[in-house]
Amino acid sequence: MFQMYSTYKSKSLYSLFLLFILWNTISAQNVEYELSFKISDLTTNRGLENANISISPCNCGGVSDAEGEFAISLPRNDYRVEVTFIGFDTYTQDITLDKDLFLQIDLMENQEKLSEVVVRARRNNEFLETPQMGVLQLKSQELKKIPAAIGEFDILRGMTLLPGVNNSGEISNGLSVRGGSLDQNLLLYDYAPVFNPTHLFGLFSVFTPDVLSSVDLYRANIPARYGGRATSVVDVKVKNPYTNKFKMTGGIGLVSSRIAIETPIIKDKLMLIAGARAGLTDFLLPIFSDRLKNTKARFYDSTLKLLYLPTEKDQIAFTGFFSKDFYQLDLITRIENISAENNQYDFQTLNGTLNWLHTFSENSSLRTILVGSNYTPRNIFPELDSSNEIEYESGIKYTSLISEFSKKASDAFDYYFGVQANRYKINPGELDPGTSEEVLPVSLLNEISYELSAFTNLNWKPVDNLIFSAGLRFNHFLFQGPYTLNTYDEAGNTIDSEFFEKGKAVESFSNLEPRLGVSLQLGENTSLKASYANVNQYLQNIYNSTTPIPTSRWKTADPYIKPQSSNSYGFGVYKTLGESEIEIGLESYYRDTKNNLTYKPGARFFLEEAIERDVVQVDGRAYGVELSLKKPKGKVNGWFNYTWSRSLLRSDDENPTTAVNNNKWFNSDFDRPHVINATVNLESNKYNTLSFNFTGQTGRPYTIANGVFELEDITVPIFLERNNARLPVYHRLDFSWKIKYTKKNNPRWVGDWTFTVYNVYGRKNPFNIFYGPRADGALNHVFGGMPIGAYELAVTNSPIFALTYNFTFQ
Repeated sequence: MFQMYSTYKSKSLYSLFLLFILWNTISAQNVEYELSFKISDLTTNRGLENANISISPCNCGGVSDAEGEFAISLPRNDYRVEVTFIGFDTYTQDITLDKDLFLQIDLMENQEKLSEVVVRARRNNEFLETPQMGVLQLKSQELKKIPAAIGEFDILRGMTLLPGVNNSGEISNGLSVRGGSLDQNLLLYDYAPVFNPTHLFGLFSVFTPDVLSSVDLYRANIPARYGGRATSVVDVKVKNPYTNKFKMTGGIGLVSSRIAIETPIIKDKLMLIAGARAGLTDFLLPIFSDRLKNTKARFYDSTLKLLYLPTEKDQIAFTGFFSKDFYQLDLITRIENISAENNQYDFQTLNGTLNWLHTFSENSSLRTILVGSNYTPRNIFPELDSSNEIEYESGIKYTSLISEFSKKASDAFDYYFGVQANRYKINPGELDPGTSEEVLPVSLLNEISYELSAFTNLNWKPVDNLIFSAGLRFNHFLFQGPYTLNTYDEAGNTIDSEFFEKGKAVESFSNLEPRLGVSLQLGENTSLKASYANVNQYLQNIYNSTTPIPTSRWKTADPYIKPQSSNSYGFGVYKTLGESEIEIGLESYYRDTKNNLTYKPGARFFLEEAIERDVVQVDGRAYGVELSLKKPKGKVNGWFNYTWSRSLLRSDDENPTTAVNNNKWFNSDFDRPHVINATVNLESNKYNTLSFNFTGQTGRPYTIANGVFELEDITVPIFLERNNARLPVYHRLDFSWKIKYTKKNNPRWVGDWTFTVYNVYGRKNPFNIFYGPRADGALNHVFGGMPIGAYELAVTNSPIFALTYNFTFQ
């Protein structure tokens, strides 16, 4: 009996042991590990989007995202991985998945003739066949290669190297597109307008670098979905966080430090991308000039985007953006009755975008967008010999609702149509004197206006080599009270006034804006394009310097200030050459504009209630030819651009005291007849990239005195003409060296060091010329024996070195 019990007990223990082994085996098989990929081009080290990943024996896999990345969770097992991409050799690898595993896979380009034809045809379709003229698209990876001031990656600075795009001065991000003024560009950040796109005196743009996806610049036949600016549209997009794993990127530099994360919150439902940047740069400013030794500056920006996928047919995204700047110029300032020991500028932008995309089928969708934007610049004037601070504040509040339906009816025909409603609320200015008894408080009336638009656009391909793009946009603009309508005599004196209550209609404008583009392809490698666009601009910025400052004033159209109207015409020839796939483009354009806003001689904008007495609306014309050569692939890649252009203005004022330049054509502030930009990237291997950038252009126009006269023993200059002289020719060479590496013991951490030299040969490019009493060593005397001299002011006069460390962890 005891023996039977012992035998039974032994069998039970043995069975329990077998069950324990079996349970652990099953549990181990149920454990899943993450298998992640980074698919790159071996030659260029760029991530490959839509590479196909096949995994067996599970018969699973997927495609890589825009960065060439993909991840999947699988049980412990032996697998075979196969990666394919059109135009590249197939990659196969056997792996054992017993822990989280990261695979860096570099694909080699396939030299088979058929694959080359397919790859080239895809690119030719984009470069040759699209009916859009004057459109430029840059991915963030391309912009990061361009050397920038003090080593910081910057979208707007990179765009100034493109044909037809200039900045407003040394180290400045204000864009002038084809000779247009800065406020004639519509800058959108995930559909929300940005009214001040710069940090730190214009050194950098406000867009958070690590969350950017791409930027589109439209310079010719602007699509009908865009309106409100006379010259161009800059459409900056934030990445959609399609991710199922955590990823962190960032950088540490002399000027700023930044960090960004991408992560799923609810698997396959809710995802997040967020980035932030901060800069404390006081210690760097004396490098530029001894005049800036007591100057203070700091800036911040952050972007957050949430992507929610409630169903297979719906995507809901929210983008939030915040930017703030503070800087102080250590200069004695006198404005009106204000005497301050320095100027302090404190301004911020707060934007929000809610975007709902509903897909009815593979070929049709409806997008609805709600946008809010709030820009609030503020100036602080610390009074001399006092603890009191006088504050000046203005701002713009913008709200917009957009709904757009799009459909691809066939391979030869697609279209979209939609509506848009905008509301503008402008605070022209408020002055709070604090405890000062010498300065009176001022509060100007808010300006409220509405813009209602309907638009449609179609692309039609009647035959294989011909494509039409036609669009139409209708705008109705309404300006409402509160508003005081003054009547003036010939001398400009007020003789009557009428007050409009809040909500009462004051003035309205209605305009129809046609857009047209045509592309005719001649053979496989050549195409011709022509375009036309009419655009009206109801919101303008008034300033009397080469770049807007926080005291510049935004103004909507009203009974005296009419909306700008622009007609743009373009023609271009485009060609690709040889197996190296060099892209050549030659574009010509002509644009005439009405009601350009500029200042009258002796104008004063600060807290002026009747601003119409200080401005004049003038005609404008701009024309030019742009030559571009681009080699996008290979170990040596880059582009060369040359532009010949003119930008002119002319007033038509019968009053000789307020007419500008005696009603003769004069050069605009952005007239640059000759501009050359060249960028070369040398990618010797996947670890080292050397980049060179050269820019040269005709000097900026400025106004020189026509003579002087004596007034009570004081020599006073006389200005009869505007922009009648030019600064010296501007030219500069920049260099950067990027060293990339991956930690062998931690392949998920990828870093690089970027060394940058801005202004390699130390060119002293004048930013401005100012007048003052002649002193020994004056650089430029222009008045003969008179005691007034002209002096050049240069922002940089030596090379600027920078070192930045960037990293990615996933």
